[in-house]
Amino acid sequence: MSIRQISIFVENQTGLLSEVTTLLAENGVNLRALSIADTSEFGILRIIVEDVDAAAALLREKGYTYTVTEVLAVSMRDEKGGLAEILKVLADAGIALEYAYAFLLQKVGEACLIIRVPDNEAAEKALQAAGIGIATQKELF
Repeated sequence: MSIRQISIFVENQTGLLSEVTTLLAENGVNLRALSIADTSEFGILRIIVEDVDAAAALLREKGYTYTVTEVLAVSMRDEKGGLAEILKVLADAGIALEYAYAFLLQKVGEACLIIRVPDNEAAEKALQAAGIGIATQKELF
């Protein structure tokens, strides 16, 4: 089952990232994971939050440009080879990886890898067939 990620476009200027994260924090939006990719002119802040609809409404109200994307939250062992195992399953299934970022879960020894692939359903099938779990939005919080 895929989860929803918000990608916020932020100009690459001092203080603007702080402005976005402060807005989210002041409105009770808890960030479980984030990734920042940048160019010389703008950045993309990708975030995983519990209530995507509420966060998106807030961003829309404040005039931010954002998109909501379906991604997979893949259970990953927090040890040597954890990432390699997942990437091999995807490669063996012929599934390209567009991007990924990871974060640790509260339970020791477990991590979560957020992946964007062209076909979430195919990736989920391949990973589950290899015994790798997929988390829901609620399970991350």
